[in-house]
Order: sequence, then structure tokens, then C-alpha cells
Amino acid sequence: MKRRDFIQKTALGSSAVTLGGSLAYGAQPNLEAKHSFNLKYAPHFGMFKNLAGNDLIDQINFMADQGFTAFEDNGMMKRDVATQTKIGEALAKHNMTMGVFVIDKGGNMANTLAAGKQEYIDIFLDGCRRAVEVAKRVNAKWMTVVPGGFERKLPIGVQDGNVIEALKRGAEILEPHGLTMVLEPLSDSPDLYLQNSDQTYMICKAVGSPSCKILFDIYHMQKTEGHLIHNMDLTWDEIDYIQIGDNPGRKEPTTGEINYKNVFKYIHEKGFKGVLGMEHGNSKPNKEGELAVINAYKSVDNFL
Repeated sequence: MKRRDFIQKTALGSSAVTLGGSLAYGAQPNLEAKHSFNLKYAPHFGMFKNLAGNDLIDQINFMADQGFTAFEDNGMMKRDVATQTKIGEALAKHNMTMGVFVIDKGGNMANTLAAGKQEYIDIFLDGCRRAVEVAKRVNAKWMTVVPGGFERKLPIGVQDGNVIEALKRGAEILEPHGLTMVLEPLSDSPDLYLQNSDQTYMICKAVGSPSCKILFDIYHMQKTEGHLIHNMDLTWDEIDYIQIGDNPGRKEPTTGEINYKNVFKYIHEKGFKGVLGMEHGNSKPNKEGELAVINAYKSVDNFL
């Protein structure tokens, strides 16, 4: 079956989706009409699997058909070389920008760079070297780095120094290839070393490399510090990547408390040309939920 026929057959029959995701029966939704977004929103695998099917390349094709001009995949480094190559080819075909994948260093809490242990640094640097090869296959520029947890036995200034020195060494690997690790402060656990935007800003300034910048995850930063636009403005010159998720729930915009239309308007007015990763779940299941995600982005992107 041709992909276009597949999409038409699997689309919700005779429906028009409202912003809230409920169905108003009438004309069948025109999934073939490509929307022109103002910013580079990047879906991930699985977000539209009910409409596009399980095949990864079909999912990328579907994203492109809906007007999304970027894509991200946290788990790219764990995929086999053949799959990475096919993904890179599909993105190139649609002129889509590859967003972040995660540098494999053993997990968010593991092998903490704050400890200053050589074995942890070696694992991180090995991940950076392997990431260079993955980036070539998928034409990526950005890779997510989470430094790990606190090393509670050490003073915080020593931990800062350990993290900065490790990241400098990682930047030395990435910089000749024009690649950038983006540091992501998280809200998942009080044991995580990196939690706030100002702390991440300080580290990036200390590393002093174009290959070490901030990943400003709006969902996490709303939880840890709020005051989103103000804090983005304070740290703007080090922000190189942005991720999205509403709070509470970490679902698509319009499902929580964040005024994403205003936030996106600010980002657009700052002249941001990078990627905004859709690192969130769908608030509703199945095809209806997937269409609700698309409609939510059309709504909040309507800020001009």
C-alpha cells in the first residue's frame, strides 16, 4: 500500500479536530495539507505512530507532510548504523533539520562528572567520540549532555570545577567537527547536579567553547524556576536549543499552565533559528490524540 493511501485510510474518518482534541463530525481532516510553521518544531518517533504507522521512515515522512521542519531522537546513538543512515537520508530528502540526540554516557544520574573521577570522564569522552560518527550519518549538530548527579562528599565549588574541566575536554572533541553539546538542567530529581538555567549559563561561560551551550527545556525550567521569558532573556546568548512540554503532565502545549503562544512569540522575536524539540507525550491516545498535538501546535504558533 502506498504511504499516502495508508495515511488516508488510517486517518480518523469524517472528522475535524478542535484545539481540545474532540471530534466534530463533518469533512475528513486533510492530512496532506502542509502547514507553514513559524518555528522549527521537532517531533520524535512514536508521536504520530497511529496515523503514520510503526515504520520509522514513514513517521518522518508524515511529520514532513504536516509541515514540521525538524526532528529529534534522544535514542539515536543506540540505533544500528543502517537505521541511522536511513534516518539521515529521509531527513535530507525533506530538508528537515536533525535535532538533538543524547550522548551515551550511561544515563542521567550515572558516571557523574562532578566527582572528577577519571573512569567517569573516560566514559563521557568515549561517548563524545562515538557521537561524532553518529552525527555524520544523520547530519546532526546538537547532542544532549546531562552531567550526572551531585558528588555530595565534595564542596560545590570543587564539583563545579570538575564538571567544567570534563566539559572542556568534551568540547575539544566536538569543536573541530562543528558540533555542539547542549547541557540540559533537569527537574527530575534533587540529586541531579544541573538544575537551573543560571547555573548552566555559568558553566557554559567557564567552558568558553561554541561546542558547549544550553538546552533550555521549558517544561523542566517551569518546574524548577518559572519566570520563563525573564530567565531565557538573562541566559539567551548561551541558549542553542530549546525543548517543549507543558506543565503539569509534560504533554503538548495548551494542556497545562504555560502560555506557549507568548513564549513562542518571544523566541521568534529574538530571531531564534534553531530547533524546538517536542519532548513531551500526547495528552490523548490513538489517532485523536495525535491530531490534537498537530492542532495544538498550529494554535500556539499563531502568534504573528
